[in-house]
Amino acid sequence: MAEHTPRSLIVTFYGAYGRAFEGPVPVSALIRLLGAVGVDAPSVRSSVSRLKRRGFLLPERAADGSAAYGLSDEARQLLDDGDRRIYGSPQLSDEWLVAVFSVPEQERHKRHLLRSRLARLGFGAVAPGVWIAPARLSEETAHTLERLHLTPYVELFRGAHLGFAPTAEAVARWWDLASLAKQHEEFLDLHEPALRALHSGPEPTPEEAYRGHLLALDSWRRLPYADPGLPRELLPADWPGDRSAAVFADLHARLREPGARFAQP
Repeated sequence: MAEHTPRSLIVTFYGAYGRAFEGPVPVSALIRLLGAVGVDAPSVRSSVSRLKRRGFLLPERAADGSAAYGLSDEARQLLDDGDRRIYGSPQLSDEWLVAVFSVPEQERHKRHLLRSRLARLGFGAVAPGVWIAPARLSEETAHTLERLHLTPYVELFRGAHLGFAPTAEAVARWWDLASLAKQHEEFLDLHEPALRALHSGPEPTPEEAYRGHLLALDSWRRLPYADPGLPRELLPADWPGDRSAAVFADLHARLREPGARFAQP
């Protein structure tokens, strides 16, 4: 499981708490709230600068005139799409979304961008230029391709898998299920002990709840992208994804509200 980098924690903070601020988040608040999870002020400032260059954050002024950062429209859409992944229960169906792409050789950098973005959305690779995902990801996939100006190179289709290998065998070729299971198990190793402590110990303080929630969310939010929520009957019998989703949901339910009291503007 990837470590908690300052930039990732800032994105996680905006997704969990920053959108509740009226107006942009003052830099002073970012430094205080990221400091609570061990990020020092210089790391906050340099990570915010990188997120500004990427177009995720916009420099603004807080009500008192101090430096602050708000979300760009693209960042808000990214976080809104992320909410459905991170907190939603997958609506399972037998339909698949198929992306077929062709990129001219002179623009091969876009081919690499397409492959990496489809992989990050949770697509599996069927063949060169043919990728597949559960059909419910169609709207988010369209948003992503439009945002990256990649729509001229891609055709999207919805449909059923008609053969010829059994679908469960095909899914095991299209996705690296062993790697996905390992990511779920790493999440459980990190965060299941914290949930047990919550069940048996005293109520956490608002700062403890905030810290626990932000770190759990920062670990979890990549998993619903790596693992796009494949139909349960197509996965191995001992699949750990159900347990990791239940652990995150319980942590979120217990920590989100007291954490918000610590993070309030």
